[in-house]
Amino acid sequence: MKAKLFIKSIVIFIVTILSFSAFSQTRERTLRLASSWSDNFPPFSTAVENFAKYVNTLSDGELTIQIDTSNKHKSPLGVFDLVKTGQYDLGHSASYYYKGIDPALLFFTTMPFGMTAAEQYGWFYYGGGLELMNEAFSKHGLMAFPGGNTGQQMGGWFRKEINSVADLDGLKMRIPGFAGEIMASLGVAVVNIPSGELYTSLERGTIDALEWVGPGMDISMGFHQIAPYYYTGWHEPGTELIFIINERSFNRLPENLQETVRLAARLASYEMYIQNYHMSSEAWTEIQESNDIQVKSFPESVITALKAANDELIQEEAKKSPLIKRIIDSQDAYLKQSREWTLISDYLYLKDNN
Repeated sequence: MKAKLFIKSIVIFIVTILSFSAFSQTRERTLRLASSWSDNFPPFSTAVENFAKYVNTLSDGELTIQIDTSNKHKSPLGVFDLVKTGQYDLGHSASYYYKGIDPALLFFTTMPFGMTAAEQYGWFYYGGGLELMNEAFSKHGLMAFPGGNTGQQMGGWFRKEINSVADLDGLKMRIPGFAGEIMASLGVAVVNIPSGELYTSLERGTIDALEWVGPGMDISMGFHQIAPYYYTGWHEPGTELIFIINERSFNRLPENLQETVRLAARLASYEMYIQNYHMSSEAWTEIQESNDIQVKSFPESVITALKAANDELIQEEAKKSPLIKRIIDSQDAYLKQSREWTLISDYLYLKDNN
């Protein structure tokens, strides 16, 4: 009798432990996220914070995101590898930072003379863009979701006024992505510098010019104190950041939490877009009132040269792989389709009512 009671007690104990373990696995999940951005760097850092908040809320506390900013992991431009190698489950960055790892990753941030934020979101979610992006990332054991858009970016801060294509020759400039390759073809010495080093690089003369984002983020960085010429944009009409996710980490989640991650990313992306729009509209008032900032547009001769270089380099990129050609063709087709509506709706409204 005692032996039976002892065995029964052991069975109950084992069942209890297993049940507790299963409950813990179900209710207590934490994913670690490496961000390319420093602390208190809105709206980029806010997008990550909102993502973590939305994940926790939507999952009713079942899933937690632990954020490590670049201040902690010390590799702002190395987030791709941190997630790929499994050191982190997720990352928040910009895909064009990693064109050296895989040229196909270049196209999912933004392209010069390309889609606006609204057009690009249409392409991602309804025009096959998200599927192409994940086809590119899956080669590296990764997934990706749109992670927040800046909208139209400004063309950059310059120490000297740009009056011709000749003024670009030998200029040292921080400008990433495909725009950097275009600038390099026109004689610019292009460098890619983490956000935390931009001001000091400009101040010390390591670079002569830089592009960052737009008024909302740029003014707080103080670039105008060194480089007073602020040029309008051409190169990043709808810059999309990304959430990078390790496939193994994602696949270990139950379906409901996978959907939670997808929805949280989508919410955080939209929130970042409208936050940055608000920040820039506020900062633009300050720019207009400043005597130290001269807002300029590039001369027509420079824009013509940039467009010609863009067309030539795009053709070269399309030859690199069938996937890259499909991405380029897809973006081109969607741009042609959506731009007709953009011109009829937004452009003519602004043109006729201002």
